[in-house]
Amino acid sequence: MKKHKFTILIEKDEDGIFVASVPALRGCHTQAKTLEEILPRVKEAIELSLKCEHDEMEQYEFVGAWQVEVAS
Repeated sequence: MKKHKFTILIEKDEDGIFVASVPALRGCHTQAKTLEEILPRVKEAIELSLKCEHDEMEQYEFVGAWQVEVAS
């Protein structure tokens, strides 16, 4: 069995729900009420994505995360 390593981005929405996404897998994301719940859920989402779209996996190297504030 081949092992893969993915970068996961986790954000908190306006309702306090944690949202995790995997940039290397298009459409791979999940949500949970706590950080403790998010890891098993994102692992499950990754496994399902790999079964469905293995050929479309993109290889990214994590560099960093920034927050930018702009006025609108």
